[in-house]
Amino acid sequence: MVERIPGPRRKSSRPPSQRVPTLRFENDQWRDGAGRVVGVDEVGVAPTCGAVVAAAVIMKPHARRIPGVRDSKTLSALQRERLAPLIRGRALAVGVGAASVREIDAINIYHATHLAMRRAIARLGGHDHVLVDGNRIRGFESLVGPYTAIVDGDARCYTIACASIVAKVVRDRMMAKLAARYPGYGWEHNQGYATRDHRDAIRALGLTPFHRRSFLALQRTLAGDQISLDLFDEAVETIEQQDALHELDRLDGVPDGRDAAVGDDLALDLDPATAAAIAEAEAMLRDGAGQHSSAAGADSIG
Repeated sequence: MVERIPGPRRKSSRPPSQRVPTLRFENDQWRDGAGRVVGVDEVGVAPTCGAVVAAAVIMKPHARRIPGVRDSKTLSALQRERLAPLIRGRALAVGVGAASVREIDAINIYHATHLAMRRAIARLGGHDHVLVDGNRIRGFESLVGPYTAIVDGDARCYTIACASIVAKVVRDRMMAKLAARYPGYGWEHNQGYATRDHRDAIRALGLTPFHRRSFLALQRTLAGDQISLDLFDEAVETIEQQDALHELDRLDGVPDGRDAAVGDDLALDLDPATAAAIAEAEAMLRDGAGQHSSAAGADSIG
């Protein structure tokens, strides 16, 4: 069964940074007997380099919310770093999945994103229902089982918000490690988005193996211009603006519903780059939990 929960009928009077996700959606499933309810979210759709990362989180039924948890985009890096180990410590299970740059270029970012989600869900050890941010995904139920698509889920649904924080922390750490290997691109602070400093670095230093060449090729095709790097001048100047302009649609076109064809074999058959990315992400999550074994002081995050 697939359920789609539309956005709120009235816009909240609170600014996004103050909107607090609730357990409404989880409570509906818990009352129906689903004990292992998954919240899943991804990060890294719009950047022009690096893997796309997804996290899946199962919280204990009727658990108390961790103060400060909300949509990861409204939190500072320090707040996310403090919250991620608390989420891991209180969760029944946390799974991390990724799709590599090679896979993004092969099957496009839309399908790679859902592949990363499925890999994260598969690492949970079983589940009863999935709560996913956004609109209904064609063919997703046949691959993950019953799920509910929630528009603005990372701002409205507590477990999805938890997943968004974990995914963001993991990917930011991965990009910081890549920045040490490829200095000059600013990945430690721009996370691979097409900010001006990143575009200038590409002009000066060229592309790395971690740049998504399909994104550049499609920009070139859409603009009818063979000088691909100059097209970056049309890009927005901040990460927030880039997200607001729905870079997925601009760069990758309209989804064509091929998710069902990207089946279980691909979800389980990891290329070496993807396997390494997932292993690195899980190690980072474990290390972060070890460094924050106590929740003291962190519940005050607002």
